Amino acid sequence: MHHLIQKYNIPGPRYTSYPTVPYWDKHGVSLEDWSTTIKTAFRESNTTEGISLYIHLPFCESLCTFCACNKRITKQHSVEEPYIDMVLKEWSMYCNILEETPNIKEIHLGGGTPTFFSSENLSKLIRGIFKTANKAEDFEFSYEGHPNFTSTEQLQVLFDLGFTRNSFGIQDYDPKVQKAIHRIQSFDDVKRVTKDSRAIGYDSVSHDLIFGLPFQTESSIRETIKKTVELKPDRIAYYSYAHVPWIKGNGQRGFKDSDLPQDNEKRALYELGKQLFFEAGYVEIGMDHFALPTDSMYLAMKNKSLHRNFMGYTSGKTKLMLGLGVSSISDSWYSFAQNEKTIDAYYARLEANELPIIKGHLLTAQDLIVRQHILNIMCNLETSWKNPNMQLQALPEILSHLKEMEDDGILDIYENHLVVKEEGRLFIRNICMAFDLKLHESKPETKLFSMTI
Repeated sequence: MHHLIQKYNIPGPRYTSYPTVPYWDKHGVSLEDWSTTIKTAFRESNTTEGISLYIHLPFCESLCTFCACNKRITKQHSVEEPYIDMVLKEWSMYCNILEETPNIKEIHLGGGTPTFFSSENLSKLIRGIFKTANKAEDFEFSYEGHPNFTSTEQLQVLFDLGFTRNSFGIQDYDPKVQKAIHRIQSFDDVKRVTKDSRAIGYDSVSHDLIFGLPFQTESSIRETIKKTVELKPDRIAYYSYAHVPWIKGNGQRGFKDSDLPQDNEKRALYELGKQLFFEAGYVEIGMDHFALPTDSMYLAMKNKSLHRNFMGYTSGKTKLMLGLGVSSISDSWYSFAQNEKTIDAYYARLEANELPIIKGHLLTAQDLIVRQHILNIMCNLETSWKNPNMQLQALPEILSHLKEMEDDGILDIYENHLVVKEEGRLFIRNICMAFDLKLHESKPETKLFSMTI
């Protein structure tokens, strides 16, 4: 296995979309095409699936040096209300395009730190959304929170607004690691928000951990996971640290590359975590995720309804996902569109009564087929080209890339489908890269992606 890790540990996408953002059409997507595709997706799915909303709340009180997300660091909470007003204006513009009342199946509040916002402003945001929308029957609303900045009042207010899932960024409990990544939080704070969530009635509490951080060791990971399983969160995301210091403004500093676990050392941290999660009763879901058998994500995996988009893995699919807020990405299935990346530019576009889209991509017929294959692999660890609608002219080329992986014991290829072997889970991103025709056509000349393993 060690030689395979060295062989396949190369830069590669995480495939929250296909095509991946660097390969979107350089001409973007026109507002006319974007409006047409969201209306098409809405018409096809609003009454059956509903739609999803991702709302980006970018403010944080302090900078975590492992983070590559779009955020603004401030302790001035006066920024909250103007931002909420602009997000609601953006939502109003989308409602005018859709014309009919949306049925919202999923809302996810991401960041930044969504619980930076006061209970009053979080309530203003969600109540404002539902002035022009309905909740779908099987809705599932979730948000991310920082244990240090999430009060019992916020937990209760969000629950009362319909949120039944939350996720807390833990990363690591080791003091040396916490200092290096500037993410200081105590086990007691995590215990408090977890216990309070359960007492209030949340269906699912998730903890996010990261392996591959500076100064992590097998001993420190073992202790972090021991504390985590003591609280028995319903889901655990165990992410590989994506070291991308070349991305402008991402804040990844405060430690040296030599402080990071490398290759086999890093992968050993994952395998240790995986073993400890299994021993605690968790089941592996897709890539980087674990859940208890009682959680909706596990049930979605069992009935093959697991989905993956810019919100990560979700237990239900919607064709249309609208991203609201600075830098958010929307997905109409037929096209993608990303908002302005700075708050000032985002505000300026909305004040001019324009959707704040800065770039996007209109998917071709080939893109849509490749996208479905990659989704199948990411969510179900298999895909098939038996159906004529799933066939590609480039299939012989794709299979030639996969043949070497089959020889390495990563997957099995049959006449009309492939299945990822259990030993191949850690190479899922590499398998998807074989289908990535955009990547084949144009190999990046500069660093774009984190390492796959």
